Amino acid sequence: MNPPGDSRFADPAAAAPLAAGDGQPSAAGPTAIADGADPAATPTHGGLDCRRCGACCASYRVSFYWAEAEVLSLPDALVEQLTPWHACLAGTQSAKPRCRALHGEIGSRVCCTVYPQRPSPCREVQAGDERCQRARRRHGLPPLAEVR
Repeated sequence: MNPPGDSRFADPAAAAPLAAGDGQPSAAGPTAIADGADPAATPTHGGLDCRRCGACCASYRVSFYWAEAEVLSLPDALVEQLTPWHACLAGTQSAKPRCRALHGEIGSRVCCTVYPQRPSPCREVQAGDERCQRARRRHGLPPLAEVR
């Protein structure tokens, strides 16, 4: 059971035992779009472009109501069913999560292959917020100034 708060960003390390092969970085797939995100729509904070970080994409389980994947036209290969009502982005339900839509090196240059279609939990993370800071610490990246 997840602690009180937003369970869509559950820490998978506290989850139930995992199946073999979970937590492995994924290779580029057929949905890759190099820098496909609209820079004007990319969250920034103090000059930080989230597409150059990616720490949150490799720190949390990203779960959402299953129908959201269909509405957003997320590729089936990037969606894993959790319950009859919830799904998560592939690769995020493991002790060492890394979304399969994320390509590149954390903290250097990354690309989300479904950035324009990303589900609500991804849209809600703000550069510099508490979840961002925790993910950055997990990957040994320097903290950002707090979001106000």
